[in-house]
Amino acid sequence: MDQTDALVSHARTYWQLLDGERLTKRPRRRVAVVACMDARISVYRLLGLREGDAHVIRNAGGAVTEDAIRSLTVSQRLLGTREIVLVHHEDCGMRMFTDTDFARRIEVSTGIRPAWAAETFADPVQDVRQCMARLRVCPFLPHTDAIRGFVYDERSGLMREVER
Repeated sequence: MDQTDALVSHARTYWQLLDGERLTKRPRRRVAVVACMDARISVYRLLGLREGDAHVIRNAGGAVTEDAIRSLTVSQRLLGTREIVLVHHEDCGMRMFTDTDFARRIEVSTGIRPAWAAETFADPVQDVRQCMARLRVCPFLPHTDAIRGFVYDERSGLMREVER
């Protein structure tokens, strides 16, 4: 059995884990989280969330990309979320290279330079500030007054809030 088969097999019993709990499409806590996709971090466990509590949007670095904004817009306009929480972390792989170097490596390998940026960063605190600023000026999001950003330190377990 390959890994995909194991995942699909687990999905067959997933509904049993919910123990009959009725969930709606609208998150109970009316919050959306944008976080890094790092496999070492379970956003649900980190933030004490359960199924149905929040929308969790994950990508490399927790970047506020056009696709993240698309998801947040659907989340707010159609599904009732009012708060946005950004979660970056100290030991992020996106700090290990630059957009230019990554694009160059892809171009050498494929012959095509990607049209998108990897959204790398050197300082997670500064990147959270940048992401919050992008969201605050976004015309598609009706609720930009409750946007908060944090950097999680894997070594200490602390979540440090990033000031505007």
